[in-house]
Amino acid sequence: MSAKSSKSKNLSQEEEALLQDYSRDLSTKSSAFFYGNAAIVSAVPIWLFWKIHQMEPTNNYIYFILGTLFTAYLISFAYKNVKFVLKHKIFQNLDNVVQDEKDKKNEDRSLRKKNEIAEYEATTYSIFYNNSLFLFILLVASFVIFKNFTPLFNYFLSMSIASGLLALFSTSK
Repeated sequence: MSAKSSKSKNLSQEEEALLQDYSRDLSTKSSAFFYGNAAIVSAVPIWLFWKIHQMEPTNNYIYFILGTLFTAYLISFAYKNVKFVLKHKIFQNLDNVVQDEKDKKNEDRSLRKKNEIAEYEATTYSIFYNNSLFLFILLVASFVIFKNFTPLFNYFLSMSIASGLLALFSTSK
């Protein structure tokens, strides 16, 4: 039996829940929420390239699907990274919001409440920040940097650069 498995058996349910609260891993619900939101934001540029750059969806649906899936993955990666960093910053700033209690039971309840608030705020801000930055970079790339390229190359380059820079920026602290 390895040392890792024996350590995990020694942890109580409360300790495992506490570790889960501070890990980078997302719950299934959060992952689904992030991937769903990222898919929607990644699909928005299809309208831009269809109506403005005159890319017909019936002729380019394979490119749109591949670009949307690739971009959705990178955007959800950025959501996760930004949420992790923000959650700890928000948690530290919540000392004034949630009152500290002296006994252990109320202290645990206070920590859980602060963690729930930090989780919610970090999630919403991460989505807002990443969506805004992605769409801004996409618009600048599409209409300024790659405006003279063919629409198909413009689509791939704009989507790749916008989502790639977003993922890169999310890894910095």
